[in-house]
Amino acid sequence: MLASRHTALMEFDAMLHRFARIALIAAIAAVPAYASGGGGGGGFSSMPSDSTPQYDPAVEYAKGSEALKAGDYKAADKAFKKVLAVTPKDANALYMSGLAKAGDGDLKGAAKAYEKALKINPAMLATRRDYAVTLFKIGDADKGAAELATLKSQAATCGDACPQAADLKSAVAAVEAAQTAGKTAALAPPPSLLFADAAAGDGAYLHAVSLINEHRYGEALVALDAAKAAFGPHPDVLTYIGFTYRKLGQYDRAESYYRQALAIAPTHRGATEYYGELKAERGDIAGARAMLAALEAQCSFGCIEAEDLRRWIDAKGV
Repeated sequence: MLASRHTALMEFDAMLHRFARIALIAAIAAVPAYASGGGGGGGFSSMPSDSTPQYDPAVEYAKGSEALKAGDYKAADKAFKKVLAVTPKDANALYMSGLAKAGDGDLKGAAKAYEKALKINPAMLATRRDYAVTLFKIGDADKGAAELATLKSQAATCGDACPQAADLKSAVAAVEAAQTAGKTAALAPPPSLLFADAAAGDGAYLHAVSLINEHRYGEALVALDAAKAAFGPHPDVLTYIGFTYRKLGQYDRAESYYRQALAIAPTHRGATEYYGELKAERGDIAGARAMLAALEAQCSFGCIEAEDLRRWIDAKGV
């Protein structure tokens, strides 16, 4: 899906044509979609919903989401534990795990899951709201008050103009009610976004690619978060999040997402290529060459990901 390795991305229409062609080849060869990886210059091989069943974390995430939606909290908790065993720093999975634990009556376990999620991604509004409410329910009023103060500060900074204005006001009101109710406080229902179906997730994914094409990286991250909420830790989505952070100059965060993608799918060509490009961009030419060697081992007859990474190394290694 991604374009020229040096600066920008392929045109959106060309990307879609390549999607169709690679998907057809994969179907004929009966090769699992994610195993071929998908790469920056070559495009990912399919929609996330098509390749999701090929690896466990996304499968378990989907199982957990369905169980949570059905009110089967024990099954949901079991599924999210499997997700977190592979991707322990996935903030969405931690939040979902917290919801499952709360539904099953394990409020202290839920609070711990929410706290971990917020350490990874402090911007998760629903998580902070539910964390604060849960703290009041378990009698930890001081911590609950601190989270409420954070929400109030965010709401004051936001005012009435920012996109989260209404959600922040609602969160503050919910936590204030919990502060008054204490241990009898009611838990808020989970956001509907968490139960987005595969079609909605694919739509968010393609919208993110369009935004990346337009260099609207901040908006692309919002769309990718929506795709990630639908699919869980899918390597294609994680790779694009890493790419977007790289374009924003946040190299440490980019590396984190590339490593997550490769932990799930070690032969994912897109993540391997981009991680190699990032290493080259940071001056780690030896590391970039190691990524290139990994690609060459996968591509017996050559592949565009290896060619693109080799050009990056040649450009940065002089």
